Amino acid sequence: MTKDTTSLRRTEDASPELSLAPERDGYGPLPRGINHIGITVPDVDAATIFLRAAFDGRVAYDGLTPSDPPREGPDTERQLGLPSGAKIVRQRMVQIGVGPGLEVFEIVDSAQQPPAKLSDLGLNHVSVYVDDIDSALKRAIAAGGEALSEPHENSPHEDTEGNASVYVRAPWGTLFELQSIPNGHWYDETAEARVWTPPAR
Repeated sequence: MTKDTTSLRRTEDASPELSLAPERDGYGPLPRGINHIGITVPDVDAATIFLRAAFDGRVAYDGLTPSDPPREGPDTERQLGLPSGAKIVRQRMVQIGVGPGLEVFEIVDSAQQPPAKLSDLGLNHVSVYVDDIDSALKRAIAAGGEALSEPHENSPHEDTEGNASVYVRAPWGTLFELQSIPNGHWYDETAEARVWTPPAR
């Protein structure tokens, strides 16, 4: 794909050590970045098996085990925005390579909604950076994922040489994007920051 580079510049993308300035504003220190992303699944153990097999996910810790009492009641509902009667029965932090953690919840609620589609409001997918999209896709399918298509080009600004992307639906329905951008992003003069990309293993 030929790109008009008059107002764009390519970058090899940032290392984990991005310069963040300023460090504070009138309220105090500014956020460092995304710490973790939360998803709710029907079964934490089954989800962990998929995350481990598909993405080499590693369990960092269990915040709530089967031997712990569920997190429930008016205070929990108010603090976490849960509907009346819902209860958290399992909670686990999973780490995939380097980057934000994935906090996996198992919640009992009579009015639970199905997993979000890309067209739904709110969080709709998690992107996992890979170096070999073909082998990564085979691994995810072998783990029980469903590819929505064949690998294809990324969106503009991610479509440098060798790029590829494909969505995979996890067994419980959450969308994961396998994404490879080996030659970095395109940026124009309006860019205020560079995208963080996990470092090579």
